[in-house]
Parts: sequence; structure tokens; C-alpha cells
Amino acid sequence: MARRTEYDEAQAAKRLHTTVVVLRWARHVGVVPDPDVSGFAWSRAAVEAMDAAAVRAAMPREAVSPYEAANRIAAALGTPNEPGQPPAVSSYAVERLIALGLLLDLSGHRRYSSLNPDQVDRVAAREGLAELLDREAPLGPEQAAARLGVRRVDFEWMRRLGWIAPVSWGRVQFGASKAGAVDVPRFAAGHVDDLPGAHPEVDWAELRKVGKGRRSPLAGLQAQLV
Repeated sequence: MARRTEYDEAQAAKRLHTTVVVLRWARHVGVVPDPDVSGFAWSRAAVEAMDAAAVRAAMPREAVSPYEAANRIAAALGTPNEPGQPPAVSSYAVERLIALGLLLDLSGHRRYSSLNPDQVDRVAAREGLAELLDREAPLGPEQAAARLGVRRVDFEWMRRLGWIAPVSWGRVQFGASKAGAVDVPRFAAGHVDDLPGAHPEVDWAELRKVGKGRRSPLAGLQAQLV
């Protein structure tokens, strides 16, 4: 049988008697070098040079899910998630921490994340984390408009002008039929709160007084950009 000359993540992890999750963390902390054959494969020599014990020791505890990470963070903030109650820190908040680069998703699965509990604990102790999570709280378009005190149509003009964009999308089910599910944009509360300060050219007090059915004053701003 011909000797293997290249190893992808799964093959390298198997050779080192560990998991892909641990291998990825070891690479993140520099115990494992970047692939030398391509963006995803190591040469046989590179894998043979890896210290298997050091790789396994890089992440001594089992990975946790976003749900478990949320519970750890909530407890660290002094607001533990209680069964049967809306969570103080949700899995969505953990997804945002991943998107911001504060947590590393070690899973290769597109739907399920795996996180290093030690990294989760470090982030949970981060100064200002509660305020950061407040800024990342998700708002739908209606909620964002209400938070600004403007009409939904005015908020949609802000989107058209490029002032704000969704940070993610959520699947919302209407009724029992899957045909009634739609993708809804989610905006970060902090991004919404920043809009008045970022656009002093708008008379926000007057914008908030515009009545139903009237043309949005923001429509004129787009005309100026054309």
C-alpha cells in the first residue's frame, strides 16, 4: 500500500489520535503550523513533525456548544439563565461573539458550533462584556424603527442609503406550514442606536413627527446621491 503523502484535517487528527476540534485549536494557538501543501492539507513530513501530546494538551477540556457557552457567560455576568425563562445570554449572543472574532468556532459543521470552554471563560471575564452584548442584541426592522421613533418606511430608507445593514438573518415561521417561513433581517441594537449620531445632517426630531402616508424626507437624500 502506498504511503499517504498529504493529510487533510480529519486525517491529520486521526494520525495524532485526537479530534478535528482539538487540532483546530492547536493550530489557533500555534502548536500546529498552517497547512504546507494547500489551504487545507499538510505534507506527511509536517504531520510527522507534530508533537501529538502537545496537540492534545493544547485543549484539555471538551468543547462546548453555544447553548452551554451562553449559560457559562450568563452565570459569569451574575445573571444566570433560568429554566423556563427568557435567557439573559442566548445562543444568538454567542453567535455574535463568534462573528466579532472573540470566540473561535472549532466545528466543521455549518449548523453546529463547538467552542473551547477555556476561551469562553476568558471572554466571560472580559471587561465591558455586558455592554457589548447589549449592543449586539438583535432587532427586527419593526423593532429598529420603533427604537429610533420613526416609521418603518423611514428605516427602510436608511437601509437603501447604506446607513445600516443586517448583521444576520433569522428564519421566522408563520403558522404550521413550512411554506409560511420567511427570512427576516436582524440588526444590532448598537448599530441602530448609533444612527442619529452618525447622521447629524438629518433633523431627527422632525423625522419622528412625519405622519403616516407622507413621503419620507430621507427619499430626497437618495436623490442627491444619484
